[in-house]
Amino acid sequence: MSSSERSYTRHDISKKYQLVGAVEVGKSIPSAAAHFGFPQRTAYNIINKYRDTGTVSDENRSGRPSVLSDTARRHLKRTARKNRRLPFTELGNAAGLSVSTSTVRNVLAAEGYHRRVAKKVPYLTPRQKKSRMYWARKYRGWTEREWGRVSFSDECYVYLGDGCGRVYVTRRPGEELDEDCVVPSFTQSSKRVMVWGVITLGHKGPLVVLEYPGGKGNGMNSARYQEQVLEGVVLDFQARMKALKGPMTFQQDNAPSHTSKSTKKWFANHDLPLLFHPASSPDLNPIERVWHELKNRLRALPHPPNTLDDLKEAVRRVWDELPIEDVDKHIRRMPDRVEAILAAKGGHTRF
Repeated sequence: MSSSERSYTRHDISKKYQLVGAVEVGKSIPSAAAHFGFPQRTAYNIINKYRDTGTVSDENRSGRPSVLSDTARRHLKRTARKNRRLPFTELGNAAGLSVSTSTVRNVLAAEGYHRRVAKKVPYLTPRQKKSRMYWARKYRGWTEREWGRVSFSDECYVYLGDGCGRVYVTRRPGEELDEDCVVPSFTQSSKRVMVWGVITLGHKGPLVVLEYPGGKGNGMNSARYQEQVLEGVVLDFQARMKALKGPMTFQQDNAPSHTSKSTKKWFANHDLPLLFHPASSPDLNPIERVWHELKNRLRALPHPPNTLDDLKEAVRRVWDELPIEDVDKHIRRMPDRVEAILAAKGGHTRF
């Protein structure tokens, strides 16, 4: 088959009919071919086929008969859905079918199933899903104006190297957040720093590299959180934003240092209202997507950091250089997050 004939088989059906229509109303085949981007030989083949058969669609070809019956195909699909992590090399045996790996792959591909990397998400209990639904109903009526008066904060580990293993599952498009198509996410690294940041619509706060000894009992506790973040940064940032925007609300997740009695008392003493935030819900905080942007920029550096001091310097520089447009676009999608939670009945979302 020539290259022009191969291109003929790939052309869109509607485009072929447009070619036919142009010729039918008097346009020459060469000029119609040039107009619609067909090689002349291909255009002649299309017109001749239409005049002979009344269609431009390819005829059905007999081909090799299917290895599996319709019943076996349905059984293979059910087995794949029940064993998402089982590789194609083992799926045929699990289904009790004597078929090759390529047959398994082709049969499932015809149904829209492929091997894909499992998305890592937090595990959600029924109670947590209920809490997420409460959040969505509570803030469903908020517009960009209300969301623009929220300061979103979070901590994030940034580390040297991220060679995390991948888990593959068999799924269709749109099933990546199904319970059996995801894996719990854990952050692990021997060389890492924890940073804290805050954003609001139109503004980034300073990035804080948190300092703590580490080890058992020496992590980020309430006292260190209040000293390094709340007293040092949040008071000043919220005051500046209030002067610009009016009353502000502060958002933080449910880390122990955030929800302790002393931290709650600190917010009450300083008259700083908090936004309700459900547990295990990073998808409801737009700064999570900002962390993703920051890490992508760190990975793209021509000379990646190779020491902890270099990493601290690099992450501060990348944060400062991050365009505010890359922050605002995520905050502006807060109403979409609300609707996504409601549609998922409190389950996982794509955010």
